[in-house]
Parts: sequence; C-alpha cells; structure tokens
Amino acid sequence: MKGRFSYKQLVAFFIPLGFSASLTAITHVIINGTMSRGENAAFIIACYAVSMSIFGIIEKPLIIFRQTCSALVKDKRSFKKLILFLVYVVAVVLLVCFILGFTSIGDWVFIHWFNAEANMVKTVSDTFKILTIVMVLSGIRGIYEGIIIKERQTKWLTIMVVVRLATMFVASYLFVVSGYITSLTGAMIFLIGMAVESVISVWKGQSLLNEKRPSNSKLKMKEIIRFYNPLLFYFISQTFLIPIIYVFLSKTNDKDMAIASFALAISITGMVLSFFSYTHQLVLQFYEKHRKKVVKFTIIISFLPSLLLILLCYSPIGMWFMEVVMGANEGLTSSTIHVLQLFIVKTLVFPWVDFMNGFFMLRRKTNKILIAQILNLSTVVISLLFLISFVPEWNGLNGSIASSLGEVVGLLVVMIVFFRMKKEPEDKLRKTVFSRV
Repeated sequence: MKGRFSYKQLVAFFIPLGFSASLTAITHVIINGTMSRGENAAFIIACYAVSMSIFGIIEKPLIIFRQTCSALVKDKRSFKKLILFLVYVVAVVLLVCFILGFTSIGDWVFIHWFNAEANMVKTVSDTFKILTIVMVLSGIRGIYEGIIIKERQTKWLTIMVVVRLATMFVASYLFVVSGYITSLTGAMIFLIGMAVESVISVWKGQSLLNEKRPSNSKLKMKEIIRFYNPLLFYFISQTFLIPIIYVFLSKTNDKDMAIASFALAISITGMVLSFFSYTHQLVLQFYEKHRKKVVKFTIIISFLPSLLLILLCYSPIGMWFMEVVMGANEGLTSSTIHVLQLFIVKTLVFPWVDFMNGFFMLRRKTNKILIAQILNLSTVVISLLFLISFVPEWNGLNGSIASSLGEVVGLLVVMIVFFRMKKEPEDKLRKTVFSRV
C-alpha cells in the first residue's frame, strides 16, 4: 500500500532540479576561466562570445524537447513519435548551422548582426562548427531528461551536471597544461561536458523508458506541433528581449553605466531565479492529483528568490558580492544594486509565471503562454519608449522597470486565462443541465 503524498516528496523532486539548473551556470565560468589564460585572452573570449550568442538562439528549438517530452510522452510508442519529430528539428538546425559555418552568408551574419571584426570571422566560424555538435547533443540530452523528470528521478539531473562539471575541470586543466588555449578550446570543453552528460541521460532515460507500460493514448504529430510551436516562439522571444532593452539603454544619459549596471543586475537575477526555473515541472508532474499541496509548496518557494535579492540589496553582503565576486568598482556597484532593487518585483512574479506555464503545458494549451509573452514584450518596449523619452537620467533603472512591468503584465494575462479555463468545465456543465431541462 502506497503512503500518503508528502511535501518531502515535492522537496525531493524539486531541489535536485534547482541544483542542476544553478550548477549549469558554472559551465561558462570554467570555460571563460580557461580562455582568460590564453596569450590573447580578449580576442579569444570575444570570438567565443560571438559564437555563443548565435548558439544561444539556434539551440532554442532543441532545448524545448525537455518540456515537450515530460508533458507528452506516456510510453515507448509516444517517445518514438517525439524522437522522429526531434530528427526533423535537428535536420533544420543542422541546415542553418551548415549555412552559417560553411558559406559566405555566415561571414556576413557574424559581421553585420553580431558585430564581429573581419579578423575574427574564421575563428568564430570554426568555434561555431564545434558548437553545432553541442546543439545536437543538447537536444538528445533534453529529450531523455524529459523521461527522467517524468519518472521523478530528478536526482539524476544533479548527478549528471556534477559529472559534467568534473569532466570539464579535468579537460580545462589538460588544455591549460598543454598550452593550447583558443576560442576552439572553450567550445571543445563545452562539447566534452555535454557529451558526458548526454551519455548518462541516454543511459538512464532509456532504462526508465524500458520499464514503462504501454498506454492507451496515441500521440499524433499534430499534437506535438501544436504543443511545440508556441513554446518555440516563446523561448525565441525571450532571447531577443535583453538585446532590445540594451538598444533602448544606449539612448540614456550615461549609456555605458546603464548597460553595465543592467547587465550585471540581470545576470545576478538570472542566477537567483535559475534555481526556481523548474516550477512548471511541479505542475506537470503533480498538479492533477495533488493540486493543493503543489500550490502551497509554490507559495512557499515563490518568496525565496525575492528574499535572496533583498539580502543582496539591503545588507553589506551585496556590496561585498558586487566588489569582490563580480569585480565591480564603487560607482558600478551602487548603480547595479539600485537596478537590482527593482528586480525584486520580477523575482516575486517569475515563479508564478512559470507555475502558470506548467498549467498550460499540462492542458496542452501552450498558445496561451505565447499570448502572454507577446504582451510582456510589448509592455517592455512601450515602457522603455516612455521612460527613455521622459527620464533618460534613470539609466539602468529604466531597463529593470520595463522588464519587471512586462513580467507583471504577463502574469496578469496568464492568470486571467487560467481562471477562465478553470471555469470552462462548470460552464459546460450548466449548459448541459439547462439544455436537458
């Protein structure tokens, strides 16, 4: 006889997910730390940064397979259907990567869209070719991680990230000892880490998949596309949000300070929120049977990122962290903390936006997520147009105000849709009763 479902089970599910998301950020610390030891570190890091900027956009269609798998896959048959869809997406991604890596179109894109210098093009192109393999592995890893999450074996995600980081540390050490440090070195360290993590995820995911019993439900390609496409546009729009804010901040009174303080503040906020970026999985895996406990648990954890940010903003720890860990000077530290104070609103809202996203994934209504994101983006742009016109002296604060307002509007929209969807069954029932009468 199975015991009662407890909050300990929610904690055991959620904490490893949070740790895996937070630890993943160390990946780029290792890579940048290695490249900074090169003879021409600035050039090496700049070329790698351009390649990673493109990588960050093109990888998005493959990252979504983690959520798609955990939401849609019920058995081996549905998993095979999703694998087939993954093959189609990988084929398109590889075609785009081939054009960028092996044709003059790529050179033009590197220079005109990502501000690469002419002498950087070959190195950027070579680095990007290695990152193309990383993308494919990312897709494979993601789809099997979806199975691992679905089967509530989330401790394996933390184990995989720890093994990945350990492998990358060893690879980094060997590259430094050998003296071979270029932009390609960074990409190869990334590739080695991703390969190790992918192998473990395939091994564990496949073993869990083999244990699943066949279900009566049949997953159709149309269902996958209907679920997947809105998520794709949602993640892509998120990718372009920060660059759009930078464009507006460049029109403030002190553009360098505005962009620098906002960049540091958004990176710290992202680091704090990364631990809570799997709230949607709580909904996907537990909401149907244990909705009251999921909601109560989410209420508790939703305050944690804000408390962490309050600690940074209003205690001596914040000044120490900015100056010692982030290496910011006194002026930049002060400006960044002011920007961070307004991001407290964003940290309060974000867990609930992710919670609502999980609900729409569960109901396979991901188009609702996209609507909210479009309104979020529109709010950010309209807010920045107003703020830059009337208070350009607020510098980086304009970015945090607009970003937080956009998040609030996005939450309000998804909440309205959420409560309307909850009322639908009751409305349908009333109509049925009255029609019979």
